This record gives sequence, structure tokens and C-alpha cells, in this order.
Amino acid sequence: MRHSFQTYTLELKHTFRVAGAKDRDTAEIGILRLEAGDLVGYGEAAPSAFWGESIEEVARAAEKVSLADFSSPVAYESILEYVREKWQPPKAFLAALDMALFDLAARSIGLPVYRFLGLNSEHSVPTSHTIGIADLDSITKKVKEASDAAILKIKLGTAYDIEIIEHVRKITDKPIRVDANEAWLKEEAVEKITWLATQNVELVEQPLPAAQIEETAWVRERVPLPIIADESVQTSADIPRLKDAFDGINIKLMKCGGLLEAIRMIQLARIENMKVMIGCMLESSLGIAAAAQLLPLVDYADLDGNLLIANDPFDGLPVTDGYIQLTDRPGLGVQPKTAIFR
Repeated sequence: MRHSFQTYTLELKHTFRVAGAKDRDTAEIGILRLEAGDLVGYGEAAPSAFWGESIEEVARAAEKVSLADFSSPVAYESILEYVREKWQPPKAFLAALDMALFDLAARSIGLPVYRFLGLNSEHSVPTSHTIGIADLDSITKKVKEASDAAILKIKLGTAYDIEIIEHVRKITDKPIRVDANEAWLKEEAVEKITWLATQNVELVEQPLPAAQIEETAWVRERVPLPIIADESVQTSADIPRLKDAFDGINIKLMKCGGLLEAIRMIQLARIENMKVMIGCMLESSLGIAAAAQLLPLVDYADLDGNLLIANDPFDGLPVTDGYIQLTDRPGLGVQPKTAIFR
């Protein structure tokens, strides 16, 4: 097999702001094109500085890695292990390779990836639509633009968190999920989460800094809403130490390394009686389509990265009333809009 890699700049519809991070108007991704004979598969890398990765590092890994010794994508587990041990690339590159391998393997037998994995689309969950931190007028505009969403995910971690939720509640009574992005102190978290439970809020992601596991357990004992780990969890190795502090985990292909590791995480989370959310970074429809293949296995979805961008380079991922529609198209079900990745 042979591959090529190309970077691409996603342009955001609105400035994206979360607690503890720089404002963003663009996001850098990379597209991996994998060929085996006449078949082509695609994977996306959307590295995060939070995990110490950059698009430059991913691009360097793409130049170093060789897949010439492999002829079939069906040996995806062996291929991924080989690449991981030989080159130790960034997780975002592994995620792109993992996606491309599954895309190619499923295309080779004419099945969508979720059926290739033995799943069906009868069970699904709606995706939330993220509303980043902004002034109240901008939040009004964002909420109205998300009128087709079934659930809103509101980013908090400001001096006016309560005012944000009260403002959103004047506009809509849709269910809300809250993401504090590590911004609160433990006493503050208890007070705010207790109040949020009166505002038709379903859950709260990462209220405290990632390393504060014991403090999060203290909060969990005192609040009525589920607490979901995001920054505190990267791979399956993290799950056992989180089971007493969090009610669930947010799995993202870019931080765990792809579908194969995501499935391991789901299995382990179920053993520990934890809920599972499938989430995303700022990604195109390619990365979102890959994560969506696991919708039949999860409790919550936060797969809206493609809905936040203005120049999505892929299409073929329909969303109806907040539900991503898994189709019968082979592979991941999406294709490049232009010849840029062909």
C-alpha cells in the first residue's frame, strides 16, 4: 500500500473560544490518502496542542512512515501496531491511518464501516451542537443558527456562566450539556452544577482540571448531574483510575488514536459501568464520519466539528433533526468535494 498526506486549513463560521485556550478562527488538519490497488481510503488528522501535537509533527510522521510491506488494509490491527512501535507517531496521525485503513477495508467488500464492525444503525443518539464562549449577543446568534440541533452543548468557564445559561434559556428550552473545560474550583463546581440541574442540563464535562481526580470524586458525591471526563482521559489505560470520579468518558479519535482504540475504550468503560460519549475536535466531515461509525455503541454524541466550519472539504454525511444518518455507502461514506485530495 502507498499513502500521501496533505494539510488543509478549516475556516470556522465563528471565532471558537473555550476556557483556558486561545481564540481560534481556523484549524489545521491533514488528510491521509491510502491506496491499495484501485481502491482509495481517506483518514483525517486534527492534532491538538493540548496533547502536545501539531500539524507539522503529523506531517513529518507521514513522510517517515512506509506501508510498502503491506498489501491489504484488512490486516489493520497488525499495521497499526507496526507503525506505532516502529515510528511512534502522534496520536492524530495514528487516527488518520486507522480511519483510512477501515475506510479502505470496508470499501474492499462493499460495506459501510459500521457494518464491517458488526454494528447496525437501529440504535443512534443525537449529536449536540457546540456554542462556544462569547458575548450574549453572539450567543443569541449561534443558538438561532443551531435551530436544527436536538441538544446544545454550552461552553462555560467564565465570570458570567450563570448569565449565559439564563440567556440561552430565554431563547430555547432544548436540553443542554455543559462543558467547563477544567475551569472551575471544586466548591464552585458543586454550586454551579447543583443550579444547572434546575435548567434542563443533562450532564457536565470536565468541571475541574484534568489532574484533579480526587477533587472530582469529591464533587461527584455532592451533585445531581453526571460528570463526564474529557481532558482527564486519552486512552483505555486512563479509565481504571477515573471510575470513582466520573460517570462517563468522552472518547475522541484524535486523542486515542482511532477506531480500534476507541472500541477498546468503550468495552472497558462498560466493564466499569461508565457512560460513553463519542466526541470530536474541530474536524471535517471525514473525521466526523469515522467517529459516527461508533454511534450504535454510545450513550451520547458530540460530533459537530464539521457543522462549525465554512469550508468542509468532504461531503456525504447527512444530519436530520440532530441525528447523523449512517448510510449504506461503502467505507466511511464520504468523499472529497474536489480533486484536492485525489
